[in-house]
Amino acid sequence: MNASDFAATLDATNLKLDASDGDICALSDEAAHAGYASVCVYPTSVSICSDILYSANAGVCTVIGFPHGRSSLESKRAEILQAKEHGANEVDIVMNYAELRSGEKTIVTEEIVRLCQVARECGLLTKIIVETCFLNEAQKLTALAICEKAGADFIKTSTGFGSGGATVEDIQLFADHRKGPIKIKASGGIRTLSDALALIE
Repeated sequence: MNASDFAATLDATNLKLDASDGDICALSDEAAHAGYASVCVYPTSVSICSDILYSANAGVCTVIGFPHGRSSLESKRAEILQAKEHGANEVDIVMNYAELRSGEKTIVTEEIVRLCQVARECGLLTKIIVETCFLNEAQKLTALAICEKAGADFIKTSTGFGSGGATVEDIQLFADHRKGPIKIKASGGIRTLSDALALIE
């Protein structure tokens, strides 16, 4: 894997609570120059990124129901539609993992299926954030099955706002149990090149 291949696996993210428009512009410039897969920002920053990256290979991603996942289905749907209107290419949708933890699999499944359908109709790539740090192994596998049933493009480990981020063990668990082509996004707490390469492997 050369530097360009490595860069293409990365999402340049700024979800800091004090991020300025200048920070978002700098992030977009860096992504265009380095060849990152995308930038990931809050919904109100999507238009800034799409203006800068309109001719670049990097996509523009935003978060939906972030970071708690407890917004209503209609609220999340509205966020997805607004993201498309403002120039996003991708949406990172936070699963209502609290409902999953309480055993409400049907409710969670219905929501994720519907939201993935809405995103697909808009031509948006979907990543479903399941917040693995708060799930036991059975719940992680249920989350994976829900994402696959919904036709999500990715299952994503973490918001970065939970008690932990991506682990090799969780990535391996998803990789070993996925039934189809769903991809895996490791996020949260990845600080070094060796950490990133271990997750990619």
